[in-house]
Amino acid sequence: MFKKLFSSLALILAASSVNAELIVIVNKDNANALDSKLVQRIFLGKTKKFGDGSPTIPVNQSADSAIRQSFDETVVGRSSSQVSAYWSKLVFTGKGIPPKEVSSDAEVIDLVTKNPSVIGYIDSSSLTDSVKAVNL
Repeated sequence: MFKKLFSSLALILAASSVNAELIVIVNKDNANALDSKLVQRIFLGKTKKFGDGSPTIPVNQSADSAIRQSFDETVVGRSSSQVSAYWSKLVFTGKGIPPKEVSSDAEVIDLVTKNPSVIGYIDSSSLTDSVKAVNL
């Protein structure tokens, strides 16, 4: 019985995390226009500057998180394993360094709040007025 209850609870939690709404966030002072293509290029290391020429610092959530998998698939346009392989190749050839990884929405918000160059993503339920949501 306990095993059955635990399995049901695990399924409910998994389903709720899959349905989470992903939003990209930047510092409140960042006035750059962003679209999904530019965000994709930033997180793949293909561009290192916003439209105004200021530097970008992309921040990923941990690779095993549901929000990261959702971001990789919907914004980057690749599975998480494809993104990992992409970055492994760039690191191996000395052509890139993957975005820093953090383990929670709160850490992303903290970094974005403290630095106008940081761009990240969180679950919409974690959004605060200390950061700006980007409409993609």
